[in-house]
Amino acid sequence: MSFFAKLKSRLVRSSEKLDEGLAAIVTEAPPPADAEATARPGLFGRILGRGDEAAPRRVLDAAMLESLEDLLIAADMGVSTAARVTANLAEGRIGKRLSLPEIKSALAAEIARIMAPVARPLPLYPQRPQVVLVVGVNGSGKTTTIGKLAAQLSAAGKTVVIAAGDTFRAAAVEQLQIWGQRAGVPVLTAPEGSDPASLAFDAMTRAQADGADLLLIDTAGRLQNRADLMEELAKIVRVIRKKDPSAPHNTLLVLDATTGQNALNQVEIFRKLADVSGLVMTKLDGTAKGGVLVALADRFGLPIHAIGIGEQIDDLAAFDPDDFARALVGSES
Repeated sequence: MSFFAKLKSRLVRSSEKLDEGLAAIVTEAPPPADAEATARPGLFGRILGRGDEAAPRRVLDAAMLESLEDLLIAADMGVSTAARVTANLAEGRIGKRLSLPEIKSALAAEIARIMAPVARPLPLYPQRPQVVLVVGVNGSGKTTTIGKLAAQLSAAGKTVVIAAGDTFRAAAVEQLQIWGQRAGVPVLTAPEGSDPASLAFDAMTRAQADGADLLLIDTAGRLQNRADLMEELAKIVRVIRKKDPSAPHNTLLVLDATTGQNALNQVEIFRKLADVSGLVMTKLDGTAKGGVLVALADRFGLPIHAIGIGEQIDDLAAFDPDDFARALVGSES
């Protein structure tokens, strides 16, 4: 199964709850009794009827747009982004009779247009080692993302070193060590509770000595005490800059899609704590509705380097705005 096929199946499946009761709001007749068994092609499969691609065309009017906007908000797109998408969709189409595929195609195009400017792969620089600082709250998928990224970079011929900088969580260190073994990548650790900046310094020394292409540094994510976390991150940066004044070359913020609109709050916080250069969105295979990624792009404009939809190595891939938009709305083309 291709990555797009996986993404589409996950987003369609996770959006099914959003469809419950939708037909009673936006259709002329209530849904059939066996609606649960009816295939629902994406978030908008029942917006024009009962999910039937051959359903008659319907006039795009104010009531339809309001229903679409409500649905986008329910999909975690946020009020302002949902309003922007529906307003753009309305331009030149109000009063016209549109089919379900045409509505889907138009929505996908508007979503992709918002996402296209931020769809950028992780940039690779000539510095050796290129230092990638990875931040995010505990439980966001930082550790798994680092492991997948290291494995993929290693498979691409890059030499990688990992620093297990979340020294306060033994489970995170152990998980990184497992991923390091899978990828054949060294993982540098320190005793539990050790100074993360000291470990980062040792990791820089090791990476430089080995001639490594990249150094990936995990960090803690204890937002309940932001002052301590800010100082910890600032100290890590000060220390690694003793080795390379231009480091870190990337600061990746890992976000959990299942947190919905709270992801926007996390971006606000970590932009203050660290100079975030790009985003990775994880757990799109969970209960996520996916729309929060559109809201993030619309509000912050930060590069989205990758998305994750599972636990396998190949379940982390470069972000493709067209694939994502089509998967989100259940469009085939």
